[in-house]
Amino acid sequence: MTSIKNVTTAGAGVMGSQVSWMTAWHGKNVTVYDAFEDGIKKGKAFHDTYGKHFMEKRGATEAEVNATKARLRYTTDLKDALKDADLIIEQVPENMEIKKELWKQISELAPQKTIFCTNTSSLLPSEVMKNVDRPERSTTLHFCVNVWEANVGEIMMISGTSQATFDTVCEFAKEIGLVPIPIHQEQPGYVLNSLLIPFAVAALQLLQKGVCTPQYLDRTWRICMEGKIGPAQMIDKMGMNVCYHIAKGQGDAGNKEMAALAEYLKTEFIDKGKTGLLAGEGYYTYPNPEFEKTDFLYPKN
Repeated sequence: MTSIKNVTTAGAGVMGSQVSWMTAWHGKNVTVYDAFEDGIKKGKAFHDTYGKHFMEKRGATEAEVNATKARLRYTTDLKDALKDADLIIEQVPENMEIKKELWKQISELAPQKTIFCTNTSSLLPSEVMKNVDRPERSTTLHFCVNVWEANVGEIMMISGTSQATFDTVCEFAKEIGLVPIPIHQEQPGYVLNSLLIPFAVAALQLLQKGVCTPQYLDRTWRICMEGKIGPAQMIDKMGMNVCYHIAKGQGDAGNKEMAALAEYLKTEFIDKGKTGLLAGEGYYTYPNPEFEKTDFLYPKN
């Protein structure tokens, strides 16, 4: 068992709110930091949603949900967020400059005991954390969206990471209900996103160009690959915001196709509030999406 009791999560969006909920659910004290009051408000709303989901779908009692909420506190003050942190997990938008600036501030404010973890989806972690003051205590802890179902945690050796830090974070991952995936060679995208992001981008571009409908995209994949989930369904589950930030980051770096994809996601989905499963609408509408119909794969008409 590790000595990690107090955890800070930076970023209160979809991913950050799921990480903080999962961590608090497993008994850790969690401080949720977001630079904006609106972000904190949204994070609290996500936590209310997760509490209901855990009671309705996962057999949690009201007392267990209330105890989880009692282990969560919220702040827009980074110094306050870090004052007792044994470990911090960062999941702010996929923008290199935003992340590097945050890690600079964290280095200046965090106690020396604090372990640093980035949850970057697609950027090179050693570049994200290039200017931290304690490289030996810095690594990754990468989560998958819907962390209580897709409960893997990818821990990666990056430049300077000590074996002790690596081992501690692997053990911490187990303590919060994850299956640790140790990665000894640095790779942007880890294992999961090295496979997932090109797949999701290919699916999004087919839909962006109007090559086919989401329904036919998913039918094609599921029938041919004997899959349980189709690409459009998977994108809804990931969330349009996650896809947007990945595309926007690559677009800002000069990739014109990804810049166009980011604009498509923004105008067609995010600006309209259609951000995926948790919002009730993305490519499908929820609850009772079309792909749950018994004749979805082989429609009669």
